[in-house]
Amino acid sequence: MPGTVLLLAASPLGRARLVDAAGVLPVLAAVAPAVLSGTDTANVVELADPLEPQAVLTRLRAAAATPGPLTVYVTGQLHLDRRQHQPHLALARTTPATLRYTALPWHWIREELRLRSAADTALVVDLHADAEAWRHITERGLDSGRTTAVYGRIAPPTGRRGLAEPAYMKTVATLLRSGHRPPLESLHQQALARIAEEAGGSLLLSGVGGVPPGPGTGGAVPAPAAGPGAVPAGPQGGDPHAGIAAAVQAGRHAEADGLAARHEAEAVRAYGAASEHALHWSEVRADLAMFAGDAVRSCRMWLGVAEARLAAGQAGDAPAVEAAVDRAHHQWTRIKDTARARELGPALAQLRLRVPGRRRGALENVQRQLRQLQGTP
Repeated sequence: MPGTVLLLAASPLGRARLVDAAGVLPVLAAVAPAVLSGTDTANVVELADPLEPQAVLTRLRAAAATPGPLTVYVTGQLHLDRRQHQPHLALARTTPATLRYTALPWHWIREELRLRSAADTALVVDLHADAEAWRHITERGLDSGRTTAVYGRIAPPTGRRGLAEPAYMKTVATLLRSGHRPPLESLHQQALARIAEEAGGSLLLSGVGGVPPGPGTGGAVPAPAAGPGAVPAGPQGGDPHAGIAAAVQAGRHAEADGLAARHEAEAVRAYGAASEHALHWSEVRADLAMFAGDAVRSCRMWLGVAEARLAAGQAGDAPAVEAAVDRAHHQWTRIKDTARARELGPALAQLRLRVPGRRRGALENVQRQLRQLQGTP
């Protein structure tokens, strides 16, 4: 099956730029797509200093929904949203004052990849953190989900003037230009051996989950604890997501939903309908409806998840709440049945009053489209 590769290199324009992220793209682009992917053939999507987080999200979502192996190469810099204390990947227009609206929340990457299997999903990263983000990550880690293999490094603030070099990613690209992609763990170790002096003090990521064990260490990476947005283990332990992902990739959407519905029912019995375990499986089923092309059911389920989280006392700007409303909004715009769109539009508009999200004008967008729908026979 063909592979998919997403090359994302971003850093702010002007004084906020810490690293010459886009400088790595010519080296990566010189590598054959099949080698970047580790498959016989591959499609490559390149994002160089993108301007809008929503545009990146759209490309990431499309890549995550494509069957077959997926490798995402990310080069850039991390900053901390001071309001929610969430790591963000800075984009070209990002400034400290506009971080919340112009940078890509790292949990968006985790959320888009969470239904995929670690066997065919990998993140290769070369990230530089500012002081606040560095403190946060060394204390709490960088959660990339429990179903994504993550390799790379996060460099600490240097205190030096001038732009830092994405030495790890450039070395990875140089190694791949040999025409062969070894197993990612081996590629990771080879790259680190070549930049051993520069990598000193960095957090090294090697394994599933993306939560580093500590500065300057390697080895397996422990999975994050369950919590909002994380993937909790089911009542009987284990991780059934690989089986669900396989069913989706084979086009067996009803089977995938049936598996998820069974785990959802078990979670409700064991933990309650408002528990994180149960809500997680509701989110999985909403995504499965999207993969099956059922925008109405997906929108309806995401609306239900958002209402449940708000009813449980979660804040309107909590990442899991924002994600649910954003996904409901996205699916609503994909509904082709005018009557169904009219039916779900008012509920979405009411939610947007409470959860405006990070995209300016989201509420006005819903209201405008709803007026147009109501004027359609």
